[in-house]
Amino acid sequence: MTSGNLLTDNPVLYEARFPDPERLAGRWAEDCLRRYAAGPRVLDLGCGTGRDAAQLHASGRTVVGADLSEAMLAHARNRHPGPEYVRADLRDFSLGVFDSVVCLDSSLLYCHTNDDLDGFLASCRRSLTPGGLLVAEMRNGAYFLGRDDLLNTPRVNAFAWRGISYRSTTTLYVDRTAQLLRRTRVWTADDGSEPVEQRSAWRLLLPQELRHFLTSHGFTVLALHDGPGPRTEPPWQEGDLPGTSTEADRLHVVARLGA
Repeated sequence: MTSGNLLTDNPVLYEARFPDPERLAGRWAEDCLRRYAAGPRVLDLGCGTGRDAAQLHASGRTVVGADLSEAMLAHARNRHPGPEYVRADLRDFSLGVFDSVVCLDSSLLYCHTNDDLDGFLASCRRSLTPGGLLVAEMRNGAYFLGRDDLLNTPRVNAFAWRGISYRSTTTLYVDRTAQLLRRTRVWTADDGSEPVEQRSAWRLLLPQELRHFLTSHGFTVLALHDGPGPRTEPPWQEGDLPGTSTEADRLHVVARLGA
C-alpha cells in the first residue's frame, strides 16, 4: 500500500471494491445510445478498468476506451479485450471521429475549472459527427444544496481481497470557493502495511449550469435527470424510462451535437 492511488494503481482491487457483475453501467449507456439512435463508433472517456467499454463492444459497437492511468489501461487490455485502449486527458483530446462519447462514473467532474469544462466539450465537439451524442453520468451538485447527510462524517467500508482485509474511511466536504466536492480516504489493511491517505475532488455542477455549458458548445440536451441510472437506488433496469427530476445524488445527461 505504497501507491499514491491504491485503487487506480491496482485495477483488480478497484473491481473488487466496486463490483458491477450485471454490467449495469455499460448496459445503461447502451440503452441511451439505442434510445437516441447513435451510430456504432463510441469513445469511452475515463474508461477505467474497461468493463463498460467491453460491454459496449459486446453490444456490437466499435469502441475506443481512453484513460490517464496506464495501470488501468493495461488491465483493460488484458481483462476486457475488444475495444482499443489509449491514454488521453479528457480536458484536451483528439482520438478520431465518433458517433458518441460516453463519460461515466463522474469522470467529467475531474474537469475542476470552467476552462477544463470548455476544453472537454470543445474536444467532444471536434470528435463527434454532426448529430453525435454525449452520454454522461456523475454526481449531482444540486444534491448538496442545503443537504449535508453525505458530508463531514467519516464513512467506513471494509472488504477482503486475496486474503487481505482492507478498510477505507472516507470523508466528503464541500469546498465552496472552488465549487468542488473534496474527498479524503484513508486505507488500512491487516497485512502490516502503513495506512495510505488519498485525496481527490469533483467539480460540483448544477443541472442548469451543465445545460448552459452544453448549449454554449452547440449541444441540445435530450435528457437531464437524477435517475434511474446504474448507481441510483433503486438502480436502473431494462425498460426504465429517463426521469424528469434533478434532486437526487446522481445526474444523467444525454445531449446531441448540432449539425
